[in-house]
Amino acid sequence: MSVFDRVNIPADLKQLSLDELHELCGELRNAIIMQIAQTGGHFAAPLGAVELAVALHYVLDTPRDKVIWDVGHQAYAHKLLTGRKDRFGTLKKYGGLSGFLRRDESEYDVFGGGHASTSISAAIGVAAGRDLRGEDFRVCAVVGDGALTGGLCFEALNNLGQLGSKMLIVLNDNNMSIDENVGSMNSYLNRLISGEMYNRIKEESEAFCEKLPGGHKIVNLSQKIREFAKGLVTSNIFFEELGIRYFGPVDGHDIEKLTDMLGKIKNLDGPVMLHAITRKGKGYSHSEQDPITWHGPAPFKIESGEMIKKETTAPSYTTVFAKALEEAAEKDSRVVAITAAMTTGTGLVEFSERFPDRFFDVGIAEGHAVTYAAGLATEGIRPVCAIYSTFLQRAYDHILHDVALQKLPVVFALDRGGLVGADGPTHHGAYDFAYLRSIPGMVVMAPKDEAELRNMIFTALQYDEGPVAVRYPRGTGVGVEMPDEPEILSIGRGEILREGESVALLGVGLTVQFASQAADALAEDGIHVGVANMRFVKPLDEALLRALAEKYDHLITIEDHALMCGFGSAALEALNEMNLEAKPNIIRLGIPDEFIEHGSQSRLYQLCGFHPDNIAERVRLLLTDKVQVLHDNLAHNVRA
Repeated sequence: MSVFDRVNIPADLKQLSLDELHELCGELRNAIIMQIAQTGGHFAAPLGAVELAVALHYVLDTPRDKVIWDVGHQAYAHKLLTGRKDRFGTLKKYGGLSGFLRRDESEYDVFGGGHASTSISAAIGVAAGRDLRGEDFRVCAVVGDGALTGGLCFEALNNLGQLGSKMLIVLNDNNMSIDENVGSMNSYLNRLISGEMYNRIKEESEAFCEKLPGGHKIVNLSQKIREFAKGLVTSNIFFEELGIRYFGPVDGHDIEKLTDMLGKIKNLDGPVMLHAITRKGKGYSHSEQDPITWHGPAPFKIESGEMIKKETTAPSYTTVFAKALEEAAEKDSRVVAITAAMTTGTGLVEFSERFPDRFFDVGIAEGHAVTYAAGLATEGIRPVCAIYSTFLQRAYDHILHDVALQKLPVVFALDRGGLVGADGPTHHGAYDFAYLRSIPGMVVMAPKDEAELRNMIFTALQYDEGPVAVRYPRGTGVGVEMPDEPEILSIGRGEILREGESVALLGVGLTVQFASQAADALAEDGIHVGVANMRFVKPLDEALLRALAEKYDHLITIEDHALMCGFGSAALEALNEMNLEAKPNIIRLGIPDEFIEHGSQSRLYQLCGFHPDNIAERVRLLLTDKVQVLHDNLAHNVRA
């Protein structure tokens, strides 16, 4: 029986020797490699944190002691150690384990983790709750060095030093976010790791002492000399001055050193930090050599590292955005790109290489990215903030207060708009229409295909009356032909794609294709519906909306977005203000008022009721007065 087979919960670790713990780490890595090779997904990050998970559960008394992980994809070994290895094959599948941390999934998942930089703040709260209740369990936050580029971490560290709460911070330092880390904190941590001056002073001090009378006795004090030199030279004073005792750096893959150090510091009073050096992608040669590519690979062949990608003739929306931005930057030297630790994810690697002086990665700091862009805009620069929809949520106040209020022409490129699939509710971009269309002066548009995305990027960069958001989905485009030159679109103008009778389908973004596919299926049954590409969520094309309302008895709005406050709500609001003789029946299809779980995009579209098959069936039932039955069934499916 393997060591892995003998470990079902963390308490089982207590029975293992250090040699067996080392063996277990290799078996955990193998389990992660075997799983991700089949499904694809987060890979390099969990491989690098295996020893940390084993050491923490070995030394601490979990779940009584609370371990709070920053971002769940580094915690796969934690999942395997905490009663979930039999379900690990369901990772990121509909109805299976989440790829992140979920309080409703395990008592060992103390705090949900999907976005970076939250663990220290959450851990301080847990520690404060413990103290208020008069309890005495230990609290540990595991945070990556990449997360320290986020402002929330600095706010938490500042507060922790003031409170002096008894808790442990484990700094998982692998010099990486998804891409290589940036900024002064990264340089500071590198100085702590190298300690070249410290090592030189230590050696010279010991050599000098050896020459003195009784020098061997003085050398016996070398530990104190080393600690003095370390504190003086390697500048861990940053953490110490905040009131946080610093220990390390320690090899984060040496299970003996990790467990020994954790055992020594776990009961110290006040806040304590252990700095562990790890390697992202540890244990698989391909990911060790290229942790950026292997952060989230497609399914792959373990022996060769060859990735198994689906055949497609269409480029991804991310690629189309990046090419359009490069094209615009060639023509206009004012165009710059800003991202928040997502150079690869937003497709900006080539832009960063072609225009290094016009590319800015600010780290995991979305709020700073937006206000930084606002400052650039005041100087006549045309900044484009390329940030995933789910992450831009973190910068809402900056968009409203620093950009929109000042009517600054900042372009927001919102990648991964809508349901993203396997990453689940922490990453679905389901709320951007709502949080953006409520801002005065904001233009919000979504392309029906990749050619229209290119047009929208150029349109946004030509618009100088205020901010513009271009929102596009995850995945490949439709496969349309790209025109030689981009077209500048009229702000707030949609288009009719298909005339019909009685029913019109109003799509925006991705759902325009769904509407067209549903219309094709209905036409085969002799049912002819109109299809409109609304293009703009704000400003709405009210002239087109009025024309559709006057012609059709039923209007069905379709969006890959929350129904509440979304595109359909905007259409209802506009129609309510119109003085129409007869108002049409309005049906809204989109994401219900629920957090949608992880699963394939197609399945999630079906569950939410706006897959092309759902749309076609909705029209059929509408024309036979069976809408309420379908509505009830959809509500039941989503909740189930």
